[in-house]
Amino acid sequence: MRFKWMRVVSVSAAALAGGASIAEAQSYDLIQAARDEGTLTTIALPHDWCGYGGIIEAFTDKYGIEVHETQPEASSAEQLEAIRASAGDAGADTPDVVDIGLSFAGPARDEGLLAPFKVGSWDTIPEEVKDVEGYWYGDYYGVIAFEVNADIVKEIPEDWPDLLDAAYKGAVALSGDPRSSAQAAQSVYAAGLAADADADGAAIGKAGVQFFADLNAAGNFVPEAGTAASLIAGKTPIVIRWDYVGLADRDSVEEPRIEVVVPKSGVVARPYVQAISAHAPHPNAARLWMEYLYSDDGQLGWLKGGCHPIRFDDLVKYKKIPEALAATMPPADAYADVVFPSIEDQGAANQTTAEEWETMVGAGVN
Repeated sequence: MRFKWMRVVSVSAAALAGGASIAEAQSYDLIQAARDEGTLTTIALPHDWCGYGGIIEAFTDKYGIEVHETQPEASSAEQLEAIRASAGDAGADTPDVVDIGLSFAGPARDEGLLAPFKVGSWDTIPEEVKDVEGYWYGDYYGVIAFEVNADIVKEIPEDWPDLLDAAYKGAVALSGDPRSSAQAAQSVYAAGLAADADADGAAIGKAGVQFFADLNAAGNFVPEAGTAASLIAGKTPIVIRWDYVGLADRDSVEEPRIEVVVPKSGVVARPYVQAISAHAPHPNAARLWMEYLYSDDGQLGWLKGGCHPIRFDDLVKYKKIPEALAATMPPADAYADVVFPSIEDQGAANQTTAEEWETMVGAGVN
């Protein structure tokens, strides 16, 4: 796996080589302390998001700890506001843990909202997606992929240049306007990365906008936000979006037949990160939750939900993924060169996209 990141950090010596076992990763004392607290309070974990429903159930079944769920649809900003509100007076809904977007993690750490903790499987988490002191670490990610209505599109595109073919006239859509949609902005970044993998953020953004300008000039770009409904109806038979969104559509729609393709180049990922609140009412339950999430069982729980766990390469290396589960996902080697853009590169690319889109592409996305 190849990462493009803002910095390289050192790692702990507490590696669990060969895959991490929850039994090896934490002590009996932690389990008992968490059971004494009796409850874990979560926020922003809808059951249909990345398999969280099954993960929560499995955690409770394993340890007998009740999970009190609050605000399942809360944004990253709202999660951090809930921590701020609990600083002086922790209430029944004060979260113990948060699952937030990467860009929120550093500022939350610097503000003193997060508590450091290194799970037993620490060394199997890629260095580029974790805080050196353990204040936050990536938990799962999706990559930009092509969701295709295979009943309409007979020749399935395999890479970004394929989308320029005349066979895809009036067929290709973004998930939104890249000047306002993070998912669409990441798609422009991915197209630019495919064109020039060694460029800096601004140049990648420029190359991405140029790709969509070419796509529009070829008559292949549809200036409409692609959705599952528009893909099913054939209005946008190819939608560029997160792989886990496409996989969820594929598994929930009987007709048409949907295929999800990870492109051969420009494989761009966005991780979410997991962290413990600095004001957690149940700090031991929070630590045990983290241990479970980063165990093999927890990581496979996210994979069952269509999201790639951050320890995916480690699971593949040590053959921890059941064949039946692997068969439901794009091939593992499709993710071998995944890139996590640094916040700086992504920001520079987004600025270029905002400045150049109207001039170069000339097609707003409605």
